[in-house]
Amino acid sequence: MKRARVTSSVLRSIGYDKGSSTLEVEFEDGDVYRYFLVPARVYAGLMATADAGESVGRYFNEHVKAPGYPFEQR
Repeated sequence: MKRARVTSSVLRSIGYDKGSSTLEVEFEDGDVYRYFLVPARVYAGLMATADAGESVGRYFNEHVKAPGYPFEQR
């Protein structure tokens, strides 16, 4: 999955596969996680937050981690 770099102290890059609703996140330490069943609107919000220069880590925690989407570490 192709990921786009983001400016964040927590996340390095973010990708999304619309067909499977899978969000792929690379953290600054190099760990990569895939989150499943993530709506496209959550990905769009995450990227909009990054584009606006707002806290990507905060958005990620509130809209991806807190809801408890199933995930796997790659």
